[in-house]
Amino acid sequence: MTVTIYHNPSCGTSRNTLAMIRQSGVEPVVIEYLKTPPSRERLVELIKAMNVPVRALLREKGTPFHELRLDDPKWSDDELIDQMLAHPMLINRPIVVTPKGVKLCRPSEAVLQLLPNPHIGRFVKEDGEVIET
Repeated sequence: MTVTIYHNPSCGTSRNTLAMIRQSGVEPVVIEYLKTPPSRERLVELIKAMNVPVRALLREKGTPFHELRLDDPKWSDDELIDQMLAHPMLINRPIVVTPKGVKLCRPSEAVLQLLPNPHIGRFVKEDGEVIET
């Protein structure tokens, strides 16, 4: 089974998600999306596969979200996607793609729904929270 994670190594949730995937016995394809942003077509595919509104994929914290006033309802989906492509940090993460589906894995344990072996045993997140499966 191929698992792909759109990953930011500076993000604790993304690191926890990647560690859970690996603990399940899968070595995923890791795309550091800040270094290699998705194309417009790929980003649109991911949003459709997640079945979420474009706004649901926007990240506010640590991004130019407020500076760009992206909370204004005037922005169309296409314009928001343009902003995510111009500023990849606006893309919330981690996004995980498997044959079971595509999901924004926040919280990180949401990834378990997508894995072939979701029973990873005891997992301790970076903040000390324990996940038992």
